[in-house]
Amino acid sequence: MNVTRRIFAAGAATIPFVGAGLPISRARATEQDAPIIGSQAAADPLELAIDAYIYGYPLVTMELTRRVLTNVVAPEGKGAPMGQFASMREYPNAKFRAVTAPNADTLYSSAFLDVGQEPHLLTIPEENGRYFLMPMLSAWTNVFAVPGKRTTGTGPQTYFIAGPGWSGSVPSGAKLIQAPTNLIWILGRTYCTGTPEDYTAVHELQDRYRLIPASATGKTYTPAPGRVDPSIDMKTAVREQVNRMDAATYFNLLASLMKDNPPALADGVPVAKMASLGIVPGQPFDLASQPPVIREAIDKAPREAIPHIMEHFKNTGSHVNGWTFTTDGGDYGKDYLQRALITAIGLGCNLPQDAVYPTTTVDAAGRKLNGNSKYVIRFAEGELPPVNGFWSVTMYDADYFFVDNPINRYSVSPRDALKANPDGSVDLFIQAESPGAHHESNWLPAPSGPIVLMMRTYWPKDTLLNGSWSPPPVTRSTSASL
Repeated sequence: MNVTRRIFAAGAATIPFVGAGLPISRARATEQDAPIIGSQAAADPLELAIDAYIYGYPLVTMELTRRVLTNVVAPEGKGAPMGQFASMREYPNAKFRAVTAPNADTLYSSAFLDVGQEPHLLTIPEENGRYFLMPMLSAWTNVFAVPGKRTTGTGPQTYFIAGPGWSGSVPSGAKLIQAPTNLIWILGRTYCTGTPEDYTAVHELQDRYRLIPASATGKTYTPAPGRVDPSIDMKTAVREQVNRMDAATYFNLLASLMKDNPPALADGVPVAKMASLGIVPGQPFDLASQPPVIREAIDKAPREAIPHIMEHFKNTGSHVNGWTFTTDGGDYGKDYLQRALITAIGLGCNLPQDAVYPTTTVDAAGRKLNGNSKYVIRFAEGELPPVNGFWSVTMYDADYFFVDNPINRYSVSPRDALKANPDGSVDLFIQAESPGAHHESNWLPAPSGPIVLMMRTYWPKDTLLNGSWSPPPVTRSTSASL
């Protein structure tokens, strides 16, 4: 089930901010180009079950993420009750397991909303030119609106966020955003240098990000406390919880979730094929009532689908100097395998116009990156990542989580006061030991064992989006010291 993928497609169309309930415009892959479910050849029950698992992976993952992040009485750390912001007050550390591939460049302001019950008002204060964005994700992980510096500027803003079935009047001074699903996730990011002074400045902004239900408009509003469900696993990473789920539980949850978070109209083919397995939106899924061949296929689906999702990393995007560079993130159309992969390794991914994430697990010679070796990434003079926002290089372990290191540095970027070489080039040192005091500002500490490097480029320029600029290779050093 190999998939041919479009690459560097962002230059073909724009993905504007949805300011008044307007649809996002995007060049879509054809059914033959992208979706594995759309293939007419997928008639075997096992292939149907695998495709159904892949199709539903984002929706199930979002629900388990919601359960974990809202299972608190009041906002604290990364968690907050439904309808309230959880504002991260400092960068995540190596113990953070709520979301794969977290960043250490911005402070998160995260909120899950049920806009099916009633619309909500989002108020954003004056940002005074600071880079921020408030992407809104559907329950299927598609970004459907992005208030932020790139799209709406940094002045004060108010949005009226309504569910897919809502109709009515919008409060004066607010802009309508109509969500495609009842469950949505606002995963705001506000740039912060990490200094005590800048932490304080960003905390003041976060305290003024405000969400209220529409019924509280013009009234004094105090959010109700949340309820803690002791049965929810708060320790195991969400991805692991999803991957451990038995097939009957997984597909029953998927069917239940599709009632309030309906598939897109364009997803008629996969929905019909799921129905042939007994998986119908809003109806309980009873595995025992299915024919033996269907029961066997459903039971095998997770074991077959999960490796297929992860192996897709090798096929997606463009491979340049060892980096995988793709602009197919945040809005996936019918590319269900890509959507599942990004859910697994980068839940909460932005639109390419907001951020692109070149990622690598190999050096320039194609050897797997390992913290037991030393590496250098050299940017020639004038060839640092071309962005309007900011850029960084982040270190992860093989599971896309931060790793402990002696200086608590998980990413390296210009805010570290990078030192240039005499010829104007800039070297980043990827290794376990300090490269020496003179180079320490450019050092990204590595653990022993396999590592993943991710380059974050926020508000990338056209030269990055169209492939004119490429990230330099990661070169293994043979020197005893640098």
